[in-house]
Amino acid sequence: MARLPRLTVPGQVHHLILRGNNGQAVFHDDQDRERLLQLLQDHAREFAIAVHGYVLMDNHLQLLLTPVDDRLPRYMQAVGRRYVRYFNDRHGRSGTLWEGRYRSTVIDAQAYLLHAMALLDLKPVAAGLAPQPEAWPWSSHRHYIGRLTDRLVTPHALCWELGNTPFARELAYAELVHAGVPGEVQAQLQGATLGGWALGGSEFLGQLTKTTDRRLTPGNAGRPSPKREKPGA
Repeated sequence: MARLPRLTVPGQVHHLILRGNNGQAVFHDDQDRERLLQLLQDHAREFAIAVHGYVLMDNHLQLLLTPVDDRLPRYMQAVGRRYVRYFNDRHGRSGTLWEGRYRSTVIDAQAYLLHAMALLDLKPVAAGLAPQPEAWPWSSHRHYIGRLTDRLVTPHALCWELGNTPFARELAYAELVHAGVPGEVQAQLQGATLGGWALGGSEFLGQLTKTTDRRLTPGNAGRPSPKREKPGA
């Protein structure tokens, strides 16, 4: 069966996962992590990408971002290739570093964005790399709780709805992350991202069908037709 093209929808939030080949580490130290973050920032300006959240783990990275246009694949290609050249030169190696092309999904921001941000923040804790999210310097968490200003991060409009002042927003976000992410939502986000399917309710998916002919869900091989209400319903 032919592999579906990646689902890229301008103006919508995407969750991406980029893994090391065969589970290998893609960062050996903090210098590597700083280099990758700088590449993400530099190319975000070039390709008009708003990065809302990120986490760097030992063998992969995850991003939440919104592309202005259809150049998201080019953004990830530019970052990935430049980082591999840097990594191989610095560590005296050759060959591939990444597992392959990145995995991604388009998510309904209203329903899933804040959960997805919290999930990224909690990854280092779940992996035993940090006792709490704020102790891991390689995520966007500390930006959102007011510990530092991260120039890579562009908050989504939904983040401004967490409170009327910066302090209120920071406190609300910290409490949201502390509350955790329901297991069902975690499974939905991971399944959609690894499978390349859009994640959202029927109204959200219906809107997406107006912008792409690409299949959106695993349960429907064709382009879904929007439901029409019967007169008087």
